[in-house]
Amino acid sequence: MGVRPDQAARGPAVWMLAVGQTLSYACLYYIFAALILSWEADLGWDRALLATGPFLSIVIAAVLAPFAGRLVDLGKGPEAMVAGALIGAGALVVLALSQTPTVYLAAWALIGLAQSVTLYETCFAFLIRRLGPHARAAIVRVTLVAGFASTLAFPAGATLSASVGWRGAVWVAAGVMVFGLVPLFAIAGRMLRRVEGAPDTKDSDRGALGRALRTVSFWILAVVLSLVSLNHWMLIQYAVPIFVEQGANQPLAVFAASTVGPAQVAGRLVLMRYEARIGTAAATRITFLAMVAGTLALFLAGVQPWLIFAFTTIQGGAIGVMTILRPVLISEVMGPAGYGAIAGTIQIPAIMAGAVAPVLGAFMLEGFGVPGLLGLSLLVLMASLGMLAILLRRLG
Repeated sequence: MGVRPDQAARGPAVWMLAVGQTLSYACLYYIFAALILSWEADLGWDRALLATGPFLSIVIAAVLAPFAGRLVDLGKGPEAMVAGALIGAGALVVLALSQTPTVYLAAWALIGLAQSVTLYETCFAFLIRRLGPHARAAIVRVTLVAGFASTLAFPAGATLSASVGWRGAVWVAAGVMVFGLVPLFAIAGRMLRRVEGAPDTKDSDRGALGRALRTVSFWILAVVLSLVSLNHWMLIQYAVPIFVEQGANQPLAVFAASTVGPAQVAGRLVLMRYEARIGTAAATRITFLAMVAGTLALFLAGVQPWLIFAFTTIQGGAIGVMTILRPVLISEVMGPAGYGAIAGTIQIPAIMAGAVAPVLGAFMLEGFGVPGLLGLSLLVLMASLGMLAILLRRLG
């Protein structure tokens, strides 16, 4: 017997996907930050070399995003996520066995392949294809749980590396991928395929990406998402030194930076509470204006250092909400046809912007200091607000 989309959006399959995403991010994304100190101590490699691994995975995941989306469009979303979990497990095994930089980087290349079909974007695309307009409620629930991935990864990584070594910790992560993620994704996918009245857009999917690439809305939205990603990561990557420069002592700066993750979850809770009352366009405008307010609070923290907590609360909450709004906004702007391939392609610039952001942030801090970086942040946010206004006006 089938279930209605509104029931499915709140049903057990969505919570299973939420747990699956939490474990995916813990094992494939946050594992670097959780184990880097152990790698440095044991392997003795340069930090830049170690950091090249996750950078490589991000680039590969970005390049493969349209192909992953196309698999979802072909009705293979759960199969893609299951395959990604198995590939991720294999990649982690290679990582656990790595003794040379070449093998280490090869492992991260495989992790990038796994990320492209296992993390948020593939999951969101599948939910949008199955649940249509009810997908936002499901995405809220998935991100609400997965927001705790770093909270799981850091203590687990520290505990396991202390007891069985970092290689043992990576072996455990590989086991989680096989025995945790594979059944979660397979069962959740089977359950969501029983949703009644799921939109069938296979005929209109043909050529949808090509048509989208010829529209102005596609490129405006791509730029908007890229600017948001650039702004967030160039501030968050240097949050601790910025906070110290603005007058906070280092322990307080570190504590403030650690509140960004919980603030993301809080933002998603607020959206879940008011999701039926706030449309996507209005929620996006509010989110962008909140990010402007957050940067202004960081400016004023030079006078009142406690305002760093205003920044982390506002910025964390805004980016947490934006994680939910992004796939829904893409669907509403570009339509449901060919969503997977379109969403994968439209986010390539945003992913690349996130990879470039630390470099740009370092350049601004070295050349112009914190005021220069925050001034650039405001310029980027104002540009994104202007382009968002143009996009929403075009939609009527």
